[in-house]
Amino acid sequence: MNITQLEPGRIAKAKAGFTTRQVDVNAIATLLTGDIKPESGDLVLVRVDSIGQHERIDQVNGRKAIIFTGDELVLCYGNRYAPDQFEAEIPDDLSPCHLAAAGGLAAKVLSQHAKIKSPTAVTPIGLLGDQQGKRVNLADWALPATNYIGQRPCTIAVVGTSMNSGKTTTAANLINGLAKSGMKIGAAKITGTGAGNDVWLMHDAGASLVLDFTSVGFATTYRATPKQVQDILVTLTNYLAAQSVDVIVLEIADGLYQDETSALVSSPTFRQTVDGVLFAAGGSLGAAAGVEWLHKHKLPVLAISGLVTASPLAAREVVKATAIPVLDLQALRTESLNLFARAKAVELPPLVFSSAVPVSGSLMTMQE
Repeated sequence: MNITQLEPGRIAKAKAGFTTRQVDVNAIATLLTGDIKPESGDLVLVRVDSIGQHERIDQVNGRKAIIFTGDELVLCYGNRYAPDQFEAEIPDDLSPCHLAAAGGLAAKVLSQHAKIKSPTAVTPIGLLGDQQGKRVNLADWALPATNYIGQRPCTIAVVGTSMNSGKTTTAANLINGLAKSGMKIGAAKITGTGAGNDVWLMHDAGASLVLDFTSVGFATTYRATPKQVQDILVTLTNYLAAQSVDVIVLEIADGLYQDETSALVSSPTFRQTVDGVLFAAGGSLGAAAGVEWLHKHKLPVLAISGLVTASPLAAREVVKATAIPVLDLQALRTESLNLFARAKAVELPPLVFSSAVPVSGSLMTMQE
């Protein structure tokens, strides 16, 4: 491995992805090249070779910066699972790869949805290191372990049938209704791929504090172990509870059949943490199957929402099949206090939070 000093100002000129937002850029001092195997969360400086699906990058400051050929970007290595976009994995070396997500993920694309463009191609210039030449990893800036003992806030989770079933939009409208009722809301995205849109939307909806898995050192949760994902859940809910929020709203990415999501939602840790579930579905059959899956795992479903609410006929099919309320975006806001009350009424055993890791008729839009 070769270690060279970075020229002053070079990192400041590069476009840094949202996934790098926790990192103190002042700690970056060296460029690491040669025979190196990247690891999940490693920061890498890349050069853009050609523009494909992603023409912009979500930056730390909230801007979606346009990308030009020859630009230098600061990305995080990570795996990606996105049925509507790319399947991608961390390469074994610093060979050319791709911008696999707009949030700033470097990975080698293995497959893609038929309706999207080829991925934006990049060439790694080198891993980013500190003054001593140690690689800089997102985990170095994870939130510290936080213990919380006391009355836990009511916690509502939003899960769904798949990517782009309306989970983030569902969560945001629930948050908006609760916030306008005078409640202090904490929100978190527990799984998925680092992206600014989801975090910013929940902020805009009225959440006082929004965290995601990048807050605890993960650029993505695809291929994380079940224990790691459960630790993310516990750490983020601990931290939010310690901020004296009235309600915690969680979003779980992808669908119930995705490996990490399935393992988390079916775990005892999830059942002990969550008081109620909102289920976002794209159609009536998916809604009915999802509710059956959740009931099988002893999870209380408060209501159904998502893209299925765009069709009154489909919504009626769901009610007939499940006997569970179907709420569009307006209803999520106006019925938010009733949903809160229903979640609070669910009988769950007391739980002491502890952490072992550092730490809209409103038509539903296609926002996960």
